[in-house]
Amino acid sequence: MAGEGNPNASTADREIVITRTFDAPPELVWRAWTDPTQVAMWWGPNGFTTTTHSFDLRVGGEWRFDMHGPDGRDYPNRITFDEIDEPNRLVYSTSDDAEVAPISFQSIVTFERQAEQTKLTMRMTFPTTEARERVVREFGAVEGGIQHVGRLAEHLSKEKKQRAVLTIALPSEREIIMVRTFDATRQQVWDANTKPELFKQWLTGPPGWSWIGCENDLRVGGKFRWAWRGPDAVEMAMSGEYREVVPNERIVRTETFEFGCAPQAGEQLATLTLAEGGAKTVLTIHLLYPSMEARDGTIASGMEHGVAAGYERLDALFAASA
Repeated sequence: MAGEGNPNASTADREIVITRTFDAPPELVWRAWTDPTQVAMWWGPNGFTTTTHSFDLRVGGEWRFDMHGPDGRDYPNRITFDEIDEPNRLVYSTSDDAEVAPISFQSIVTFERQAEQTKLTMRMTFPTTEARERVVREFGAVEGGIQHVGRLAEHLSKEKKQRAVLTIALPSEREIIMVRTFDATRQQVWDANTKPELFKQWLTGPPGWSWIGCENDLRVGGKFRWAWRGPDAVEMAMSGEYREVVPNERIVRTETFEFGCAPQAGEQLATLTLAEGGAKTVLTIHLLYPSMEARDGTIASGMEHGVAAGYERLDALFAASA
């Protein structure tokens, strides 16, 4: 991801990056991504289907297909394969074959082996920042990309049950979006994120850390400050102000991190939204940073692993109360 040495810093202002971990080895995830029979079962955002006309998986080969939207509209696409390193890395260029204002971008998809799991990273690079912003604004590219890898997870789960995992998207050089599904009602997820007696049970920080302070005035204009102490008496805190509070639906707040009593990376704006479907709830967190450097510093700090571990503890909390 950008921020981890950031070799793609020069293209960060025209990229969308999405990551997700699957409970399947790279060989299976690769096959699901490159076998046209399997691709037809999951490719695209929710509600879309795909018809393949030709599929030539070789460098310089093309995949021509139509995506059919839930509104009945067809979207002709052409993918040209630029690099193939099975089952580690796939690079391809996409064009939607439109006659007016065509969309084109290059995707680099990596399949990183993590024991019996696969961490998939999809990096889409557009020719200009304006082109990226257009697909985000007009076509919902970030939400669509998150749904895209979510449908792949559902497809893979038909062979092996997939545990809930964190999906991360970098829609611009100053943003992070995190999406996580819980086997709990929206009320339960809301309570677990807003009631100190509950969030202190799972939002405990890295191993070896413990709570030392929790002020939480959950109302518009209310302040909060959460603090932890770790090994060697090092302290960490997050503080801010609530800008918007819509019970069971949405929270907007500022966030400033302190480490060793010194502010880190400036103030960010966090928006938490909840969407319920049946007995499951989808939590989406949108983070807007003051600069790309602040965002990348957060990523480099290991934020992804800390958030994922906290949500696994929250899963256990929900299971214990079931």
